[in-house]
Amino acid sequence: MKKSISKNLRITKFAKKEEIPQKWYIIDAENKVLGRLASEIAKRIRGKHNPKFTPNTDTGDWIIVINAEKVKLTGKRADLKEYITHSGYPGGQKVRTFNEMIKKHPEKVIELAVGRMLPKTILGRKLKHKLKVYCGTNHPHNAQKPEVLNI
Repeated sequence: MKKSISKNLRITKFAKKEEIPQKWYIIDAENKVLGRLASEIAKRIRGKHNPKFTPNTDTGDWIIVINAEKVKLTGKRADLKEYITHSGYPGGQKVRTFNEMIKKHPEKVIELAVGRMLPKTILGRKLKHKLKVYCGTNHPHNAQKPEVLNI
C-alpha cells in the first residue's frame, strides 16, 4: 500500500547568496558594552536576523563600526580581561589587559570579540571580512550608503 503525501507538505528552500540583498550598516560603539555589541554584530554578519537564514551560505550584511576606542566593559572587567598571544617561540607569550589593548589597538578589541563569536570554518573566515572597524567617526565607505543601526 502506498503512502499518500500530504499536499500541505512544505519543502525547505535554501537561500543562495545571490538571492539575498546584502546591506551596509554603520554602528556607533560609543558607550556600548563590548560583549553585547559584539553579539549583535556577529548575528548581523552571519545573517541570523534574516528569515531566509541558511547556515552554509553567506546571507549576512556588512557592518561598519565607528568610535571603537570608546567601547566599554562593565564592572572591573577592564582591569581583569586579558588578551593572550604566543609567537610560537619559547618565552613568546604576551599578555595584554583590555586597557592596554584599547590604547594601542582599539579596532582589534572589537574584531577579536566578534571573530570569536563567528564559526571557526572557511565560511567564518570569509565573514570576518564583512566587519570594518575604525577609530573616530571617519570611514572610507560612504559610497556604499550605510544605514545607521541602533543597538
